[in-house]
Amino acid sequence: MPLYVRDERVNQLAEQAQKILKAPIKTDAIRQALERVVHEEEQRRPLAERLEKLRARHNMPAYDTLEPFDEKAFLDEMWGDNDVHR
Repeated sequence: MPLYVRDERVNQLAEQAQKILKAPIKTDAIRQALERVVHEEEQRRPLAERLEKLRARHNMPAYDTLEPFDEKAFLDEMWGDNDVHR
């Protein structure tokens, strides 16, 4: 789908962005700039909200439904220290 820029100031900004981003064409520069804006906005959201979005995207259970994980026991087993008393 072609992108037509009719506003001269927007065209100038796109050309500047193209040089700054070293994009081969203005469309790539505009895409990169818009992706950065969207990414920055997503990073402003609370961490819990971003994690919940990831859990939904990857079909993972809610955090509060997970069983507790004993990291020390896991590492002891990984290193072969199964006889360590807790």
